[in-house]
Amino acid sequence: MNITWFLRMARWVRHPPSSARVKLVLGVIAACLLLVAIEKFIGWPDMLTLQGGGRLRVP
Repeated sequence: MNITWFLRMARWVRHPPSSARVKLVLGVIAACLLLVAIEKFIGWPDMLTLQGGGRLRVP
């Protein structure tokens, strides 16, 4: 690990993030996990899938 990461960890120990920031980060992670779970169990809608039409040729 780089010395920069150790300095950043030391700063976080001395001045931890606020509870609002922790809640925000946990909310974003939960939203991402929810989207992954929906896609895994329900699937990707066919109307959002691109059609394989090939490349556009310029004369």
